[in-house]
Amino acid sequence: MKLGFVVIYVEDVKGLLEFYQKAFDLKVRFEYEEGGVLLYGEMETEGAVLGFASHEMGKMNLGVDYQKTSLNEKPFGQEIVFVTDDVQGAYEKAIKSGATSVAEPLRKPWGQTVAFIRDIEGGLIELCTPMNE
Repeated sequence: MKLGFVVIYVEDVKGLLEFYQKAFDLKVRFEYEEGGVLLYGEMETEGAVLGFASHEMGKMNLGVDYQKTSLNEKPFGQEIVFVTDDVQGAYEKAIKSGATSVAEPLRKPWGQTVAFIRDIEGGLIELCTPMNE
């Protein structure tokens, strides 16, 4: 089984695409617009595709309501993880791009350096060095 996509339902697809471009140097690989509204966008990563869909698309796809991410609420118990050799640099760049700090970079007992941030809509992101270090 291969993880192909991670899709997060958000308030502002365009804003999230711009944030992830600026904060993590990801490139937009696909956008879907309907009636002048950006409903869906995908980011290129070196792994699974990272997608952002509007809440309108979420209602259409799921047919039920769901809990929305918000900086005013506790983060969900799930995260997006970006692996990098420079956690400190990635952390600082993300914060300058509008991310909110959850935990500054810290070396864990098993050898990884790990930091946690939240994106501009409250999504939880882990930045970490590769496990094989």
